[in-house]
Amino acid sequence: MTTRLFVDRRFEGHVAGPMHPESPGRLRAILEVLDRAPIAQTSRHTPRPATREELLAVHGLEHVELVQSLAGKSAQLDPDTAMSPGSAEAALLAAGAAAQATLDVMSGASANAFALVRPPGHHAERERAMGFCLFNNVAVAAEAARRAGAERVLVLDWDVHHGNGTQHTFETRRDVLFCSSHQFPYYPGSGAPDEVGHGEGRGFTVNVALPGSQTDADYGAVFHDVFLPIAQAYRPDLVLVSAGFDPHRADPIGGMNVTERGFAAMASAVKDLATEVCGGKLVLLLEGGYDLDGLSQSVHACVEVLAGQRRDDFPTGVGAAASRAIAETWAAQGSFWKRPT
Repeated sequence: MTTRLFVDRRFEGHVAGPMHPESPGRLRAILEVLDRAPIAQTSRHTPRPATREELLAVHGLEHVELVQSLAGKSAQLDPDTAMSPGSAEAALLAAGAAAQATLDVMSGASANAFALVRPPGHHAERERAMGFCLFNNVAVAAEAARRAGAERVLVLDWDVHHGNGTQHTFETRRDVLFCSSHQFPYYPGSGAPDEVGHGEGRGFTVNVALPGSQTDADYGAVFHDVFLPIAQAYRPDLVLVSAGFDPHRADPIGGMNVTERGFAAMASAVKDLATEVCGGKLVLLLEGGYDLDGLSQSVHACVEVLAGQRRDDFPTGVGAAASRAIAETWAAQGSFWKRPT
């Protein structure tokens, strides 16, 4: 079986505005690198639009109809989020790619998958678009997995921004575990370590709120000290990753110091986790990442990992700030999960 890459040039039809960082050039840069350095054991697939059922599992009818009604039109939905005539089609395809990649992995049709989509999705709330996002692609994927028989789904978000929309979608539930590492305080303002979920979902939202300037080694500590032990205890039937590449050290929006090796190490860690707990069922979905070279090279590295052509480990040497952030997460999560010794 191959690693399936879901991609479509129609994603370039979404134009958020002149000089907007979430530009069609992001996808073009990724495809140029993948074309220049092809990766064995991968295949490209054209996504289909999300169905109304898939969208309504995550979003309200009013929001779904608003986005669809703007097909062929331009609109400003919030200060950061705009639509062009091709945006509605791109958003439907992005959500559909997330769902189809997930269903293919769940069925065993592919070993794993990467949905190279835009617009991104993790900021989109049930009733509104925000933060460059129209539909919440990873939430659509998680709900598709649940309908396909997954009893427990892990959503791990390594974007530099907190995935507020994803957290709010699942924070009262136990069937989706949401783990996020992100710069804090930073847009959108959510993601403090004491945000652990509500009601039956308490303990199934795990936030590691990091200050800026964190390195590959710091992210390694977050994974090994927080995400991996909690995920191993949870035993998901599928691992979904909101793969944002704006923690890259060259990113113009983020403030982190992650390198291509760091992203490959993250991908290696989640691939090892998926192999251990759920037969390798793993799907990455593109979120942010706005330095074109850093984005494209890091995506390429992660695809190499998925396809079994590369494996990276995190460097050692966690800093004091990351250690404090990890301690704050465990202070909030200690009554729900056992901290590794």
